[in-house]
Amino acid sequence: MVNGIIGKKVGMTQVFADDGTVTAVTVIKAGPCVVVQKKTVNSDGYDAVQLGLVEDKSPRKINKPMEGHFKRAGVPPTRILREIRLETAEDSTSVGDKVLVDVFRENDLVDVVGRSKGRGFAGFVKRHGFGGGRATHGSMFHRAPGSIGASAFPSRVIKGTRMAGHMGNAQKTTQNLLVVSVDSERNLLMIRGAVPGPNGAYVVIKKVQG
Repeated sequence: MVNGIIGKKVGMTQVFADDGTVTAVTVIKAGPCVVVQKKTVNSDGYDAVQLGLVEDKSPRKINKPMEGHFKRAGVPPTRILREIRLETAEDSTSVGDKVLVDVFRENDLVDVVGRSKGRGFAGFVKRHGFGGGRATHGSMFHRAPGSIGASAFPSRVIKGTRMAGHMGNAQKTTQNLLVVSVDSERNLLMIRGAVPGPNGAYVVIKKVQG
């Protein structure tokens, strides 16, 4: 059975328990998805399935290679495709099968993969949390980066040196989040805590094995 699904982040809200405790949760519209392709060790070197997220509106334009890809699978075209690894080669999932939110249960632990919010070009104080220099009169060193390497050797800036640059818009994984509630009728998944990305962003939810 496929242990993951594609979803769309709706937003955050609160869930009240019977004893009055409050839990902040992220609401994700998870699925429905369809299996577009199945990969095996013999053909691709690993076991996985390619899922397509079925949305209210079908994609307006699709190129010929992708049109043939969906036609071979016998499924309607989808705009969002993601790959989910399979744990066992004997998985009975086949092309055309539906993957719904009911693959998850309450109190399951999941990992959520998404892209963080893009912040554009940011300085090193905001991007990396550097303290900067003194803010007193005459300092002339407030939010400057200071030294970024030695001049004699190696006479270059080492790769990975923390500096100003593009902040955010990178793939992030939030691990071991608890599933608080599953709404199979509306395809909604409520997960405790925050997940990467803005509202409306697409994420992949994977069940933690073990």
